[in-house]
Amino acid sequence: MSDTVSFGYADVPATEKTAKVGEVFRSVAGRYDLMNDAMSGGMHRLWKDRFVRRVKPREGEAILDMAGGTGDIAFRLAQGGAQVTVADINPAMLEVGMQRAASRHIAGLIWAEENAETLSFGERRFDAYTIAFGIRNVTHIDRALAEAHRVLKRGGRFFCLEFSTTLWPGFADIYDVYSHRLVPKLGKLLAGDEDSYRYLIESIRRFPDMPRFAAMIETAGFARVAAEPILGGLVAIHSGWKI
Repeated sequence: MSDTVSFGYADVPATEKTAKVGEVFRSVAGRYDLMNDAMSGGMHRLWKDRFVRRVKPREGEAILDMAGGTGDIAFRLAQGGAQVTVADINPAMLEVGMQRAASRHIAGLIWAEENAETLSFGERRFDAYTIAFGIRNVTHIDRALAEAHRVLKRGGRFFCLEFSTTLWPGFADIYDVYSHRLVPKLGKLLAGDEDSYRYLIESIRRFPDMPRFAAMIETAGFARVAAEPILGGLVAIHSGWKI
């Protein structure tokens, strides 16, 4: 059987997904906030604030923010005094992040082009690992989780913010109509890119629900794994510890 993975609602050879996802994010890099506003109704900013409060970055900590190219999470983490390495597989996203950091006069961040499945960092390098709205785009999620575990110090913290599956009756149907019918049209209207927005919505539907993703985190070696649902699980913060 060939090694296939999901790309939205399609199944593609695993060897092709990274390139296909790269094309999507090259397309949307300059409109990152617009993309997230379309998919979340503008609430992603509040979710990210909540996420970073859960991480509790501290002075002198080394934190790896994976798939964080545009800096949204890293800027928040750095306010706590942490030394943040912003890693992303997509150089276009990193370029946007560096430009945004310069325009906001945010210095001291480390920017690195990295594949989440094959990080170049040594073992036990970081106190915390964060990834927000990026893990569902990884070709082999299990490999990315294993790498997160490898680069964390003992006692290190793993935090993931990602769209999931809401359990609220009625709301799930409303969001389904909004996301499938309206978000791609908004992408076409506001960014001239309907296909990329359609993929991003479809990728949410193919992502494991909270219990299954929590089980994957445990399989990677993390302990005290927890899932914190937001809006009934439309978005979830998953966390775990390396002990």
